[in-house]
Amino acid sequence: MPNKLFLAGFITLFCCFISFSQEKDKPTQDSIPEAVVIKDTIVKTKPIDPLRPAKAAFLSAVLPGLGQAYNKKYWKIPIVYGALGTGMYFYLTNDKEYRRYRDAYRRRLAGFQDDEFYFDSQGNQLSSPRVTDDGLIRAQELFRRNKEVSLLVTIGLYALNIIDANVDAHLLQYNVDENLTLAPHYELNDMDMSSTVGLSLNWKF
Repeated sequence: MPNKLFLAGFITLFCCFISFSQEKDKPTQDSIPEAVVIKDTIVKTKPIDPLRPAKAAFLSAVLPGLGQAYNKKYWKIPIVYGALGTGMYFYLTNDKEYRRYRDAYRRRLAGFQDDEFYFDSQGNQLSSPRVTDDGLIRAQELFRRNKEVSLLVTIGLYALNIIDANVDAHLLQYNVDENLTLAPHYELNDMDMSSTVGLSLNWKF
């Protein structure tokens, strides 16, 4: 009888010990997790230089294409010189033709008949000129007008080169932060069923 009681007590004590060990080793699923700390993300933006657009425009005014190089838009430099070169080519070509007809007209007014239009392609003198006096006057007017247009176009391309450098310098510093948005806005009024269209500016601090 004592052996049975001892055996029963031993078994009961052993089961309690095993149960306590299992409870101790069991993971605490219901425990509160540690606090997660998220560090603030600080985005560093480049400082804005208010004089950069003016400097780019000044450089392009001094030397076309220099403002584009300052803005690191090197691919625009050949376009700038190609446009200005084309304008200057047409100006010089029309100026040369204008002087050609003007000089021939002046020779005729002086009583000479030795201008280039009194000769054929082989250099033989003709009895009547290939271009009449009225033709010389009309040619002068045509090439003078073309020369003036070419000059205006060249000046316009030069000014466009300055404007392009200035605008590019502005856009390089343009604020594209997500905290600053400009979006179209549409609203329907429930009272009179009228609609309103506009723009909404959102600025998050």
